[in-house]
Amino acid sequence: MSDLSAIVKAYDVRGTVPDQWDTRAAEALGAAFAQLLRTSGEQRDTVVIAHDMRASSPGLAAAFAAGVRAEGLGVLDVGLGSTDLLYYASGSLDLPGAMFTASHNPARYNGIKMCRAGAKPIGQDSGLAELRDRAQALLDKEEPRPVEQVLPPLERRDLLAEYAAHLRTLVDLSGIRPLKVVIDAGNGMGGHTVPAVLGDAVLPALPLEIVPLYFELDGTFPNHEANPLDPANLVDLQAAVRRHGADLGLAFDGDADRCFVVDERGEPVSPSAITALVAVCELAKHPGATIIHNLITSTAVPEIVREHGGQPVRSRVGHSFIKAEMARTNAVFGGEHSAHYYFRDFWFADTGMLAAMHLLAALGEQDGPLSVLAADYERYVASGEINSTVRDQRAKLAEVRQAYPDAETDELDGLTIRFPDGAWINLRPSNTEPLLRLNVEAPTAQRMAALRDEVLGLVRR
Repeated sequence: MSDLSAIVKAYDVRGTVPDQWDTRAAEALGAAFAQLLRTSGEQRDTVVIAHDMRASSPGLAAAFAAGVRAEGLGVLDVGLGSTDLLYYASGSLDLPGAMFTASHNPARYNGIKMCRAGAKPIGQDSGLAELRDRAQALLDKEEPRPVEQVLPPLERRDLLAEYAAHLRTLVDLSGIRPLKVVIDAGNGMGGHTVPAVLGDAVLPALPLEIVPLYFELDGTFPNHEANPLDPANLVDLQAAVRRHGADLGLAFDGDADRCFVVDERGEPVSPSAITALVAVCELAKHPGATIIHNLITSTAVPEIVREHGGQPVRSRVGHSFIKAEMARTNAVFGGEHSAHYYFRDFWFADTGMLAAMHLLAALGEQDGPLSVLAADYERYVASGEINSTVRDQRAKLAEVRQAYPDAETDELDGLTIRFPDGAWINLRPSNTEPLLRLNVEAPTAQRMAALRDEVLGLVRR
Protein backbone atom coordinates (compact mmCIF):
# COMPACT_ATOMS: atom_id res chain seq x y z
CA MET A 1 0.00 0.00 0.00
CA SER A 2 1.50 3.36 -1.05
CA ASP A 3 1.86 6.01 1.65
CA LEU A 4 1.31 9.16 -0.38
CA SER A 5 2.50 11.42 2.43
CA ALA A 6 6.02 10.17 1.64
CA ILE A 7 5.90 11.26 -2.01
CA VAL A 8 3.61 14.29 -2.16
CA LYS A 9 6.05 17.14 -1.49
CA ALA A 10 5.55 20.89 -1.10
CA TYR A 11 5.39 21.55 -4.85
CA ASP A 12 4.97 18.21 -6.62
CA VAL A 13 4.92 14.42 -6.37
CA ARG A 14 8.33 12.74 -6.19
CA GLY A 15 9.42 9.24 -5.16
CA THR A 16 11.04 5.97 -6.19
CA VAL A 17 9.25 3.53 -8.51
CA PRO A 18 7.85 0.97 -7.80
CA ASP A 19 8.59 0.81 -4.06
CA GLN A 20 7.20 4.24 -3.07
CA TRP A 21 4.59 4.51 -5.81
CA ASP A 22 3.38 2.65 -8.88
CA THR A 23 0.65 2.68 -11.53
CA ARG A 24 -2.08 2.04 -8.94
CA ALA A 25 -0.99 5.11 -6.99
CA ALA A 26 -0.75 7.08 -10.26
CA GLU A 27 -4.34 6.13 -11.14
CA ALA A 28 -5.54 7.25 -7.70
CA LEU A 29 -3.67 10.53 -8.08
CA GLY A 30 -5.26 11.05 -11.51
CA ALA A 31 -8.74 10.45 -10.10
CA ALA A 32 -8.03 12.77 -7.16
CA PHE A 33 -6.74 15.45 -9.55
CA ALA A 34 -9.99 15.30 -11.52
CA GLN A 35 -12.01 15.48 -8.30
CA LEU A 36 -9.99 18.46 -7.09
CA LEU A 37 -10.53 20.31 -10.36
CA ARG A 38 -14.25 19.64 -10.26
CA THR A 39 -14.80 20.65 -6.64
CA SER A 40 -12.67 23.79 -6.97
CA GLY A 41 -14.77 25.05 -9.87
CA GLU A 42 -12.34 24.41 -12.71
CA GLN A 43 -14.60 24.65 -15.76
CA ARG A 44 -12.57 22.42 -18.07
CA ASP A 45 -13.47 19.00 -19.42
CA THR A 46 -9.95 17.93 -20.41
CA VAL A 47 -6.56 17.46 -18.73
CA VAL A 48 -3.34 17.69 -20.77
CA ILE A 49 -0.58 15.21 -19.91
CA ALA A 50 3.09 14.95 -20.96
CA HIS A 51 5.95 12.74 -19.84
CA ASP A 52 9.73 12.56 -19.94
CA MET A 53 12.07 9.82 -21.16
CA ARG A 54 12.23 7.70 -17.97
CA ALA A 55 11.26 4.06 -18.46
CA SER A 56 8.46 4.33 -15.90
CA SER A 57 6.98 7.56 -17.27
CA PRO A 58 4.66 6.24 -20.04
CA GLY A 59 3.05 3.66 -17.74
CA LEU A 60 2.56 6.11 -14.88
CA ALA A 61 1.13 8.72 -17.25
CA ALA A 62 -1.28 6.20 -18.76
CA ALA A 63 -2.47 5.13 -15.32
CA PHE A 64 -2.97 8.74 -14.26
CA ALA A 65 -4.95 9.34 -17.46
CA ALA A 66 -7.15 6.35 -16.65
CA GLY A 67 -7.92 7.84 -13.25
CA VAL A 68 -8.77 11.21 -14.76
CA ARG A 69 -11.09 9.63 -17.33
CA ALA A 70 -12.78 7.43 -14.72
CA GLU A 71 -13.81 10.66 -12.98
CA GLY A 72 -15.41 12.04 -16.15
CA LEU A 73 -12.72 14.25 -17.68
CA GLY A 74 -11.08 13.75 -21.05
CA VAL A 75 -7.32 13.57 -21.58
CA LEU A 76 -5.09 15.20 -24.19
CA ASP A 77 -1.85 13.20 -24.26
CA VAL A 78 0.96 15.22 -25.88
CA GLY A 79 3.51 12.45 -25.31
CA LEU A 80 7.20 13.18 -24.84
CA GLY A 81 7.89 16.70 -23.66
CA SER A 82 9.85 18.96 -21.38
CA THR A 83 8.13 20.47 -18.37
CA ASP A 84 7.95 23.85 -20.07
CA LEU A 85 6.31 22.20 -23.09
CA LEU A 86 3.61 20.99 -20.70
CA TYR A 87 3.28 24.54 -19.36
CA TYR A 88 2.99 25.77 -22.95
CA ALA A 89 0.18 23.27 -23.55
CA SER A 90 -1.61 24.25 -20.34
CA GLY A 91 -1.24 27.95 -21.08
CA SER A 92 -2.00 28.04 -24.79
CA LEU A 93 -4.91 25.59 -24.57
CA ASP A 94 -6.13 26.90 -21.18
CA LEU A 95 -6.23 23.39 -19.70
CA PRO A 96 -5.11 21.89 -16.40
CA GLY A 97 -2.04 19.72 -16.83
CA ALA A 98 0.24 17.04 -15.41
CA MET A 99 3.89 16.45 -16.29
CA PHE A 100 5.46 13.09 -15.45
CA THR A 101 9.09 13.63 -14.53
CA ALA A 102 11.48 13.47 -11.61
CA SER A 103 13.51 16.33 -13.08
CA HIS A 104 17.15 15.96 -12.02
CA ASN A 105 16.66 12.98 -9.69
CA PRO A 106 18.27 9.58 -10.41
CA ALA A 107 16.67 7.01 -12.70
CA ARG A 108 14.73 5.10 -10.01
CA TYR A 109 12.68 8.22 -9.23
CA ASN A 110 9.62 9.63 -10.95
CA GLY A 111 7.11 12.31 -10.14
CA ILE A 112 4.30 14.61 -11.27
CA LYS A 113 4.20 18.37 -11.63
CA MET A 114 0.59 19.51 -11.79
CA CYS A 115 -1.01 22.82 -12.71
CA ARG A 116 -4.42 24.35 -13.21
CA ALA A 117 -5.53 25.84 -16.51
CA GLY A 118 -3.25 28.59 -17.72
CA ALA A 119 -0.23 26.87 -16.11
CA LYS A 120 -1.22 28.10 -12.63
CA PRO A 121 0.75 26.11 -10.04
CA ILE A 122 -0.66 23.62 -7.56
CA GLY A 123 1.32 23.45 -4.33
CA GLN A 124 0.81 22.19 -0.81
CA ASP A 125 -1.30 25.24 0.12
CA SER A 126 -3.19 25.46 -3.16
CA GLY A 127 -4.65 21.99 -3.51
CA LEU A 128 -1.81 19.46 -3.36
CA ALA A 129 -2.49 18.44 0.25
CA GLU A 130 -6.17 17.95 -0.53
CA LEU A 131 -5.28 15.95 -3.65
CA ARG A 132 -2.98 13.72 -1.57
CA ASP A 133 -5.75 13.01 0.95
CA ARG A 134 -8.29 12.26 -1.78
CA ALA A 135 -5.89 9.88 -3.54
CA GLN A 136 -4.96 8.14 -0.30
CA ALA A 137 -8.64 7.55 0.44
CA LEU A 138 -9.05 5.92 -2.98
CA LEU A 139 -6.01 3.71 -2.40
CA ASP A 140 -7.26 2.66 1.02
CA LYS A 141 -10.55 1.37 -0.40
CA GLU A 142 -10.60 -2.39 -0.78
CA GLU A 143 -13.10 -2.60 -3.63
CA PRO A 144 -11.76 -2.14 -7.18
CA ARG A 145 -12.75 0.86 -9.25
CA PRO A 146 -15.53 0.19 -11.80
CA VAL A 147 -14.17 -0.66 -15.23
CA GLU A 148 -17.27 -1.01 -17.38
CA GLN A 149 -18.24 2.57 -18.10
CA VAL A 150 -18.21 4.89 -21.08
CA LEU A 151 -15.06 6.94 -20.64
CA PRO A 152 -14.40 10.47 -21.92
CA PRO A 153 -12.09 10.73 -24.92
CA LEU A 154 -8.33 10.19 -24.94
CA GLU A 155 -6.74 12.29 -27.68
CA ARG A 156 -3.08 12.29 -28.72
CA ARG A 157 -1.40 15.35 -30.22
CA ASP A 158 2.20 16.45 -30.87
CA LEU A 159 2.79 20.05 -29.75
CA LEU A 160 6.58 20.22 -30.19
CA ALA A 161 6.49 22.37 -33.35
CA GLU A 162 3.89 24.74 -31.89
CA TYR A 163 5.91 25.08 -28.67
CA ALA A 164 9.07 25.87 -30.63
CA ALA A 165 7.29 28.38 -32.85
CA HIS A 166 5.85 30.17 -29.82
CA LEU A 167 9.27 30.56 -28.20
CA ARG A 168 10.69 31.89 -31.47
CA THR A 169 8.05 34.66 -31.40
CA LEU A 170 9.21 35.78 -27.94
CA VAL A 171 12.93 36.21 -28.73
CA ASP A 172 14.20 36.95 -32.24
CA LEU A 173 17.56 35.27 -32.79
CA SER A 174 17.59 35.55 -36.58
CA GLY A 175 19.74 38.69 -36.68
CA ILE A 176 22.44 37.87 -34.13
CA ARG A 177 26.06 37.21 -35.03
CA PRO A 178 26.95 33.53 -35.53
CA LEU A 179 27.56 31.70 -32.27
CA LYS A 180 28.97 28.27 -31.55
CA VAL A 181 27.09 26.69 -28.63
CA VAL A 182 27.82 23.41 -26.88
CA ILE A 183 24.64 22.02 -25.34
CA ASP A 184 24.62 19.20 -22.80
CA ALA A 185 21.15 17.66 -22.61
CA GLY A 186 22.28 15.05 -20.07
CA ASN A 187 20.23 12.39 -21.95
CA GLY A 188 17.17 14.31 -20.78
CA MET A 189 14.37 16.13 -22.54
CA GLY A 190 16.64 18.87 -23.87
CA GLY A 191 17.65 16.32 -26.49
CA HIS A 192 14.04 16.44 -27.68
CA THR A 193 13.34 20.19 -27.47
CA VAL A 194 16.66 21.85 -28.35
CA PRO A 195 16.71 20.64 -32.00
CA ALA A 196 13.18 21.98 -32.45
CA VAL A 197 13.71 25.38 -30.80
CA LEU A 198 17.36 26.24 -31.48
CA GLY A 199 18.08 23.89 -34.37
CA ASP A 200 16.43 23.39 -37.75
CA ALA A 201 14.41 20.25 -36.98
CA VAL A 202 11.04 21.97 -37.44
CA LEU A 203 11.78 25.68 -38.07
CA PRO A 204 14.24 27.67 -40.22
CA ALA A 205 17.86 27.52 -39.09
CA LEU A 206 19.25 30.17 -36.76
CA PRO A 207 22.81 31.57 -36.83
CA LEU A 208 23.82 28.98 -34.24
CA GLU A 209 26.29 26.13 -34.62
CA ILE A 210 25.14 23.62 -32.02
CA VAL A 211 27.58 21.03 -30.70
CA PRO A 212 25.37 18.37 -29.04
CA LEU A 213 26.34 16.44 -25.94
CA TYR A 214 24.19 13.50 -24.79
CA PHE A 215 21.07 14.30 -26.84
CA GLU A 216 20.03 10.61 -26.86
CA LEU A 217 16.96 10.22 -24.64
CA ASP A 218 17.89 7.76 -21.90
CA GLY A 219 16.28 7.79 -18.47
CA THR A 220 19.13 5.74 -17.00
CA PHE A 221 21.45 8.76 -17.47
CA PRO A 222 24.46 6.73 -18.66
CA ASN A 223 26.85 9.69 -18.92
CA HIS A 224 26.13 11.74 -15.81
CA GLU A 225 23.17 12.77 -13.69
CA ALA A 226 20.94 15.34 -15.36
CA ASN A 227 21.54 17.78 -12.50
CA PRO A 228 23.71 20.69 -13.62
CA LEU A 229 23.48 22.24 -10.15
CA ASP A 230 26.17 19.73 -9.15
CA PRO A 231 29.52 20.98 -10.55
CA ALA A 232 30.58 17.39 -11.28
CA ASN A 233 27.89 17.23 -13.97
CA LEU A 234 29.27 20.28 -15.79
CA VAL A 235 32.75 18.84 -16.34
CA ASP A 236 32.02 17.35 -19.78
CA LEU A 237 30.36 20.55 -20.96
CA GLN A 238 33.25 22.69 -19.75
CA ALA A 239 35.79 20.50 -21.52
CA ALA A 240 33.77 20.49 -24.75
CA VAL A 241 33.44 24.30 -24.77
CA ARG A 242 37.21 24.65 -24.51
CA ARG A 243 37.89 21.86 -27.01
CA HIS A 244 35.55 23.30 -29.67
CA GLY A 245 36.41 26.95 -29.06
CA ALA A 246 32.71 27.62 -28.43
CA ASP A 247 31.21 30.95 -27.45
CA LEU A 248 29.33 29.36 -24.54
CA GLY A 249 27.86 26.17 -23.17
CA LEU A 250 24.34 25.37 -21.97
CA ALA A 251 23.30 22.48 -19.72
CA PHE A 252 19.69 21.41 -19.19
CA ASP A 253 18.38 19.27 -16.37
CA GLY A 254 16.36 16.09 -16.90
CA ASP A 255 13.03 17.73 -17.72
CA ALA A 256 14.73 20.70 -19.44
CA ASP A 257 12.98 23.37 -17.41
CA ARG A 258 16.28 24.66 -15.98
CA CYS A 259 19.28 25.94 -17.93
CA PHE A 260 22.84 26.39 -16.62
CA VAL A 261 25.51 28.38 -18.44
CA VAL A 262 29.29 28.30 -18.85
CA ASP A 263 31.25 31.00 -20.66
CA GLU A 264 33.80 30.65 -23.47
CA ARG A 265 36.49 29.70 -20.92
CA GLY A 266 34.32 26.92 -19.55
CA GLU A 267 33.70 28.86 -16.35
CA PRO A 268 30.19 28.73 -14.81
CA VAL A 269 28.02 31.83 -15.00
CA SER A 270 25.87 32.06 -11.87
CA PRO A 271 22.08 31.84 -12.16
CA SER A 272 21.97 35.19 -10.32
CA ALA A 273 23.97 36.79 -13.13
CA ILE A 274 21.62 35.23 -15.71
CA THR A 275 18.65 36.52 -13.69
CA ALA A 276 20.06 40.05 -13.74
CA LEU A 277 20.94 39.85 -17.46
CA VAL A 278 17.50 38.62 -18.49
CA ALA A 279 15.88 41.19 -16.20
CA VAL A 280 17.74 43.95 -18.04
CA CYS A 281 16.55 42.52 -21.38
CA GLU A 282 12.94 42.46 -20.19
CA LEU A 283 13.15 45.95 -18.67
CA ALA A 284 14.33 47.29 -22.03
CA LYS A 285 11.01 46.08 -23.48
CA HIS A 286 8.90 46.88 -20.39
CA PRO A 287 10.32 49.97 -18.66
CA GLY A 288 9.55 50.22 -14.97
CA ALA A 289 8.28 46.64 -14.74
CA THR A 290 8.45 44.45 -11.65
CA ILE A 291 11.10 41.72 -11.39
CA ILE A 292 10.79 38.90 -8.84
CA HIS A 293 13.88 37.33 -7.28
CA ASN A 294 14.07 34.81 -4.46
CA LEU A 295 16.00 35.62 -1.32
CA ILE A 296 18.93 33.37 -2.26
CA THR A 297 19.77 35.30 -5.43
CA SER A 298 22.66 37.72 -5.28
CA THR A 299 22.25 41.24 -3.90
CA ALA A 300 23.40 42.28 -7.38
CA VAL A 301 19.99 41.32 -8.79
CA PRO A 302 17.86 43.96 -7.02
CA GLU A 303 20.69 46.49 -7.41
CA ILE A 304 20.82 46.03 -11.18
CA VAL A 305 17.03 45.96 -11.50
CA ARG A 306 16.79 49.35 -9.74
CA GLU A 307 19.65 50.76 -11.84
CA HIS A 308 17.64 49.92 -14.96
CA GLY A 309 14.44 51.46 -13.67
CA GLY A 310 12.70 48.27 -12.56
CA GLN A 311 10.99 47.35 -9.31
CA PRO A 312 12.58 44.34 -7.57
CA VAL A 313 10.37 42.20 -5.32
CA ARG A 314 11.91 39.61 -2.99
CA SER A 315 10.21 36.22 -2.65
CA ARG A 316 10.50 32.96 -0.77
CA VAL A 317 12.31 30.09 -2.49
CA GLY A 318 10.15 27.79 -4.63
CA HIS A 319 8.16 27.97 -7.83
CA SER A 320 4.74 28.21 -6.19
CA PHE A 321 5.83 31.29 -4.22
CA ILE A 322 7.54 32.91 -7.21
CA LYS A 323 4.55 32.31 -9.48
CA ALA A 324 2.13 33.64 -6.87
CA GLU A 325 4.20 36.82 -6.46
CA MET A 326 4.47 37.25 -10.22
CA ALA A 327 0.71 36.97 -10.60
CA ARG A 328 0.10 39.34 -7.66
CA THR A 329 2.47 42.02 -8.97
CA ASN A 330 2.08 41.30 -12.72
CA ALA A 331 5.87 40.96 -12.83
CA VAL A 332 7.44 40.61 -16.24
CA PHE A 333 10.16 38.18 -15.11
CA GLY A 334 11.37 36.20 -12.11
CA GLY A 335 14.56 34.29 -11.36
CA GLU A 336 15.87 31.87 -8.76
CA HIS A 337 19.35 30.81 -7.64
CA SER A 338 18.50 27.27 -8.83
CA ALA A 339 18.28 28.40 -12.48
CA HIS A 340 14.50 28.48 -12.67
CA TYR A 341 13.40 31.47 -14.78
CA TYR A 342 9.79 32.66 -15.03
CA PHE A 343 8.19 34.86 -17.71
CA ARG A 344 4.94 36.79 -17.83
CA ASP A 345 4.66 36.13 -21.56
CA PHE A 346 4.93 32.39 -20.79
CA TRP A 347 1.93 32.34 -18.42
CA PHE A 348 4.21 33.22 -15.45
CA ALA A 349 5.68 29.72 -15.79
CA ASP A 350 9.35 28.70 -15.77
CA THR A 351 11.27 27.86 -18.91
CA GLY A 352 15.01 27.38 -19.14
CA MET A 353 14.80 27.43 -22.92
CA LEU A 354 13.43 30.98 -23.05
CA ALA A 355 16.11 32.17 -20.61
CA ALA A 356 18.76 30.58 -22.85
CA MET A 357 17.31 32.40 -25.86
CA HIS A 358 17.48 35.76 -24.06
CA LEU A 359 21.12 35.05 -23.21
CA LEU A 360 21.93 34.09 -26.80
CA ALA A 361 20.28 37.29 -28.03
CA ALA A 362 22.20 39.46 -25.57
CA LEU A 363 25.51 37.80 -26.45
CA GLY A 364 24.86 37.75 -30.18
CA GLU A 365 23.91 41.43 -30.35
CA GLN A 366 27.39 42.54 -29.22
CA ASP A 367 30.93 41.54 -30.13
CA GLY A 368 32.53 40.70 -26.78
CA PRO A 369 32.85 37.28 -25.14
CA LEU A 370 30.38 36.01 -22.57
CA SER A 371 32.92 36.29 -19.75
CA VAL A 372 33.08 40.06 -20.26
CA LEU A 373 29.31 40.40 -20.65
CA ALA A 374 28.61 38.33 -17.53
CA ALA A 375 31.16 40.25 -15.44
CA ASP A 376 28.80 43.23 -15.43
CA TYR A 377 26.30 41.13 -13.48
CA GLU A 378 28.66 39.32 -11.06
CA ARG A 379 29.36 41.69 -8.16
CA TYR A 380 29.63 39.47 -5.11
CA VAL A 381 30.99 36.06 -4.06
CA ALA A 382 28.52 33.32 -3.11
CA SER A 383 29.02 30.05 -1.26
CA GLY A 384 26.41 28.01 -3.05
CA GLU A 385 23.96 25.96 -1.01
CA ILE A 386 25.47 23.88 1.82
CA ASN A 387 23.35 21.28 3.64
CA SER A 388 23.78 20.23 7.26
CA THR A 389 21.85 17.51 9.08
CA VAL A 390 20.15 19.06 12.10
CA ARG A 391 17.54 17.33 14.27
CA ASP A 392 16.14 20.41 16.05
CA GLN A 393 16.06 22.95 13.25
CA ARG A 394 14.12 25.58 15.18
CA ALA A 395 16.54 25.55 18.11
CA LYS A 396 19.55 25.80 15.83
CA LEU A 397 18.05 28.75 13.94
CA ALA A 398 17.50 30.52 17.26
CA GLU A 399 21.10 29.81 18.28
CA VAL A 400 22.48 31.28 15.06
CA ARG A 401 20.27 34.33 15.37
CA GLN A 402 21.46 34.95 18.94
CA ALA A 403 25.08 34.83 17.74
CA TYR A 404 24.55 38.05 15.76
CA PRO A 405 22.41 40.29 17.99
CA ASP A 406 23.31 43.55 16.24
CA ALA A 407 22.75 42.40 12.66
CA GLU A 408 19.61 42.99 10.58
CA THR A 409 17.42 39.86 10.40
CA ASP A 410 14.22 38.70 8.76
CA GLU A 411 12.29 35.43 8.57
CA LEU A 412 10.63 35.56 5.14
CA ASP A 413 12.06 32.08 4.43
CA GLY A 414 14.11 30.59 7.25
CA LEU A 415 16.53 33.09 8.79
CA THR A 416 18.30 35.82 6.82
CA ILE A 417 20.98 37.90 8.54
CA ARG A 418 22.48 40.96 6.84
CA PHE A 419 25.68 42.70 7.86
CA PRO A 420 26.76 46.35 7.37
CA ASP A 421 29.47 45.44 4.84
CA GLY A 422 26.90 43.91 2.46
CA ALA A 423 27.50 40.29 3.46
CA TRP A 424 24.49 38.10 4.27
CA ILE A 425 23.53 34.58 5.22
CA ASN A 426 20.32 32.64 4.76
CA LEU A 427 19.66 29.50 6.76
CA ARG A 428 16.42 27.69 6.00
CA PRO A 429 14.97 24.27 6.81
CA SER A 430 14.32 21.64 4.16
CA ASN A 431 10.65 20.88 3.56
CA THR A 432 11.25 17.13 3.44
CA GLU A 433 14.47 16.24 5.32
CA PRO A 434 16.13 17.06 8.67
CA LEU A 435 18.43 19.55 6.97
CA LEU A 436 19.34 23.20 7.26
CA ARG A 437 20.40 24.81 4.00
CA LEU A 438 23.01 27.59 4.22
CA ASN A 439 23.73 30.25 1.61
CA VAL A 440 26.32 32.97 2.17
CA GLU A 441 27.28 35.97 0.04
CA ALA A 442 29.89 38.67 0.65
CA PRO A 443 31.80 41.39 -1.20
CA THR A 444 35.03 39.32 -1.23
CA ALA A 445 35.99 35.66 -1.32
CA GLN A 446 37.85 35.99 1.98
CA ARG A 447 34.87 37.51 3.78
CA MET A 448 32.50 34.92 2.31
CA ALA A 449 34.72 32.00 3.37
CA ALA A 450 35.21 33.34 6.88
CA LEU A 451 31.48 33.96 7.39
CA ARG A 452 30.55 30.59 5.86
CA ASP A 453 32.92 28.70 8.15
CA GLU A 454 31.78 30.66 11.19
CA VAL A 455 28.10 29.89 10.60
CA LEU A 456 28.77 26.24 9.73
CA GLY A 457 30.66 25.96 13.00
CA LEU A 458 27.56 27.11 14.85
CA VAL A 459 25.21 24.88 12.85
CA ARG A 460 27.24 21.69 13.10
CA ARG A 461 28.60 21.83 16.63
